[in-house]
Amino acid sequence: MLKTRILTALVLVPCVLAALFALSPAAFAVVTLVVTGAAAREWGRLAGFGTPRLPIFVVVTLLLGLALLYPAWSGFGRGWGNEIVLAVCGTSAVFWLCVAPPWVVARWPTSSPLPMAFVGWVVLCGAWVAIVELQARSPWLLLAAMAIVWIADTAAYFSGRTFGRRKLAPQVSPGKTWEGVYGALLAVGLYAVALVPLAGRAGFLMPTSVLAIGLWTTFALLVTAVSVFGDLFESLLKRHAGVKDSGALLPGHGGVLDRTDALFAAMPLLALAAQMFLVKP
Repeated sequence: MLKTRILTALVLVPCVLAALFALSPAAFAVVTLVVTGAAAREWGRLAGFGTPRLPIFVVVTLLLGLALLYPAWSGFGRGWGNEIVLAVCGTSAVFWLCVAPPWVVARWPTSSPLPMAFVGWVVLCGAWVAIVELQARSPWLLLAAMAIVWIADTAAYFSGRTFGRRKLAPQVSPGKTWEGVYGALLAVGLYAVALVPLAGRAGFLMPTSVLAIGLWTTFALLVTAVSVFGDLFESLLKRHAGVKDSGALLPGHGGVLDRTDALFAAMPLLALAAQMFLVKP
């Protein structure tokens, strides 16, 4: 299993980096929309969609993406205007901040077709728009944003294995611990401070005062907390569906959602922050 995971990662990482830096915003949007379609198929299966609900859900997800990408009214060039980013990513952010936490804590059911379809579109389209918008601004900006989640996941894994004693959500994801969360928050806090000297290059034109650094670090910690709920929410979906992985598309890693659940939750908040505080190139 470990060998398979490593081999998959050795193929996947170069492909991701090539897509980030070699593709135009439009081409990157199309490629990531295909990945979003695969994630939509997994979401529908976890939610218990059968025929014809599952193919309809996937097709509508793809059509929503195309409707945001190609018609003249969307204004897509090097990303979108404020209205689309704020509407789509804002709706997704509200879900992750206000709806997902009580949903996970109360372990609400995830088998009602219409609510789960609506939530799926909010989550998937919000993450897709956020990722495409950040890459259109700068591949480096998107890479730095995704690194917040990767650093949080890595720190949580090692701190949880080393110090983990108290279970975070044993009835949802038994392997996660509070000590893992604390390790993730500490690592991301340090990473956020390390990014401060690069603020000007990213388009932040205001002075990097102590207050600004404190607010940025606090926001990065909030994004980390939201990413944890993204992970837990997908775990809840899998638990209710009675499966270990969301799919088998990535050998040794499971499905697309298994690798992107935390990213899907965090990216809309980061795209909103970029839209509000960074000057677009």
